[in-house]
Amino acid sequence: MSNSWLELENKVAVVTGGASGIGAKITENLVNNGAKVIVSDINVTTGEQADGTYHIQCDVTNKESVESMVAKATELFGTVDILVNNAGVNLPRLLVDARGEKVQYELNEKDFDFMVAINQKGPYLCAQAAARVMVKNNKGVIINISSEAGMEGSAGQSAYSATKGAVNGFTRSWAKELGKFNIRVVGVAPGINEQTGLTTDAYNEALAYTRGVTVEGLGTDYSKAIPLGRPGKLDEIGELVTYLASDRASYVTGTTVNISGGKSRG
Repeated sequence: MSNSWLELENKVAVVTGGASGIGAKITENLVNNGAKVIVSDINVTTGEQADGTYHIQCDVTNKESVESMVAKATELFGTVDILVNNAGVNLPRLLVDARGEKVQYELNEKDFDFMVAINQKGPYLCAQAAARVMVKNNKGVIINISSEAGMEGSAGQSAYSATKGAVNGFTRSWAKELGKFNIRVVGVAPGINEQTGLTTDAYNEALAYTRGVTVEGLGTDYSKAIPLGRPGKLDEIGELVTYLASDRASYVTGTTVNISGGKSRG
């Protein structure tokens, strides 16, 4: 079913990391509003899907893989109107493990490089490849999925926060570069959500250690941290991204929208 108010019918969107978590909800919302969606993900098999999406296996850290993905998308659908840079990873790590109990949770070069490659290099490669198409068309939208951690910082997640802070810098800078070509660049920064696709038992164990609490102690009393008193819903993120991708948001660019239920440092 399409929603003509957003006028996304027949728009072509690429969603990286679109096979799970936030990406899957973004894909679902775009499809429900009439867009043609290419799911670009390392964990998919290339081909058309029953839901009408087209999956393209892609490693966002590899330039040739990204350029091949965008070329395939334009071959299939003629253009790329929307890029959602959603693919991301998070490994909770302390700068220094002062307790010295679990060295695997102290930040090391391998983990640092892994997060930078996917969270920072990936958006650059995908945006560059897609923007080449958009510049020729003199129109387009790039949406970078950031994080509240990239705006506020986060204990035990310094490398992840830094990569998302870099994405915010990309958003502001690319908006200034590409505005003359009628291309908007917008960021979306989710906070705590019902499920992000990044959360596993291993993730929770690592985060708990970096926060100096037990896994059970990570807490679920959101009323103390979030003014709205609950975690966000993935649909709420998907709906925001879909709106920002539409011409209804035609004057929104160069900014990152925080969708965190009011959670902040204050």
